[in-house]
Amino acid sequence: MCGRFALTSTADQVGDALGVLLNEGFPARYNIAPTQPILIVMSGNKQLPGSNLPDRRVLLVRWGFLPEWVKDPKEFPLLINARAETAIGKASFRAAMRHRRILVPASGFYEWHRPSKESGEKAQAYWIRPRSGGVIAFAGLMETWSSANGSEVDTGAILTTAANGAIRSIHDRMPVVIKPEDFARWLDCKTQEPRQVLDLMKPVQEDFFEAVPVSDRVNKVANMGPELQEPVALDPVRTPPKKAEPDDGQLSFL
Repeated sequence: MCGRFALTSTADQVGDALGVLLNEGFPARYNIAPTQPILIVMSGNKQLPGSNLPDRRVLLVRWGFLPEWVKDPKEFPLLINARAETAIGKASFRAAMRHRRILVPASGFYEWHRPSKESGEKAQAYWIRPRSGGVIAFAGLMETWSSANGSEVDTGAILTTAANGAIRSIHDRMPVVIKPEDFARWLDCKTQEPRQVLDLMKPVQEDFFEAVPVSDRVNKVANMGPELQEPVALDPVRTPPKKAEPDDGQLSFL
C-alpha cells in the first residue's frame, strides 16, 4: 500500500515534468497523509492558444476516494489506495477507471517493514525515492462526491500493484508509476478503455527506486520537515542464541 508520500519539488519542476502550467507555487511537503489535499493532474481544459502544452489540468483533491453513490462518508471506509489488479471490476472504482484516471506527482513515498511479532523487532520506516531523483507520477483515480445538500468534494486514490524485487523485502505492495511516455495514454479516457491501459499498471523496473531507512518520526502527521528523510543506521539483526545441548553426563569425568 501507499500510506504516506512526499512532494518536495518546485511548481516549475512539477509543471515541466507533467506538462502542465502551474500559476502559483506551493511549499515542499515531506509527509503527505490520508485525508489531506493532494495535487493531481488530469485531462481536461482546452489547450491554450499558442501553447505547446498538452490538454491537462491541475486540481487539489482530498486523498481518500469517495464513490459518487456513497450516501454517508462517515459509514464508508477511507479508500486511499486501489488495487490495480481489481480496480476495473470493483464497484467503487469502475467508473473512475473508465472516465477519471489521473496522475499524482510525487518525489517518493514511505513504507514500513513490519517484522513478525515472534521476531521481537520493531517496524522500520523507509523513504523510497527514484534513483535518478526528480518528479515521478503515480497512477490514480478521481471522483467528485456530492452530498445531499449539493456540496461537492473532489477525492482521489493511488493505484498500487505487487512490489518489484527491490521493494518486496520491505512491503508486498507499491504505487503504480506511470512513465512520461505513457502519460497521454493513461490520461486519455476518451479513446483508451481500462483494458487498453492494463499494461501500464505493473511494477516499475527493479532499479528504479532506492530505499533509505529513516526514523519513525514520519509516523506522526505533525512532523513535516526535511529531517524525515534523513538516513538512519539500521540496528544489527539479532539472532536468537543457540540452545545448549542437554548434558547427560556420559562425556563428563566428574
